Amino acid sequence: MITLLYGGLGVIIMSEMMKKVGEGIRHFRKEKDMSQEELAHAADVHESYVGKLERAEKVCSIDVLAKVTGALGISLTKFFRYVEPEGSENEGTTLGEIVDRLRGRSIQEQKKILRVIDAVLDNEMMD
Repeated sequence: MITLLYGGLGVIIMSEMMKKVGEGIRHFRKEKDMSQEELAHAADVHESYVGKLERAEKVCSIDVLAKVTGALGISLTKFFRYVEPEGSENEGTTLGEIVDRLRGRSIQEQKKILRVIDAVLDNEMMD
């Protein structure tokens, strides 16, 4: 199934991306041991909608996807890293994890962590 959308910038073929989005939703839902109904309730969407998203039968807005990922307890960043990893499997993953862990921390905590990173990097340069 190919869905064509016109967004002012041209025509975008969405079928492959929506398939990946659906697979990602299913992956994280099963990882959380949730049923489609439980996820739908937690995300405040219709029960059949989750199944349609997982099967790539529906295109969702970023707002709906944010509600779904929120109900799954993950960030959109983590979700899209799973759906569309950069380059090789591990490329960018570690950096993304660091950013995710720093998000929500105080500036003071972030500065402490930066000092630790600097110390580790300085130590490696001396070896």
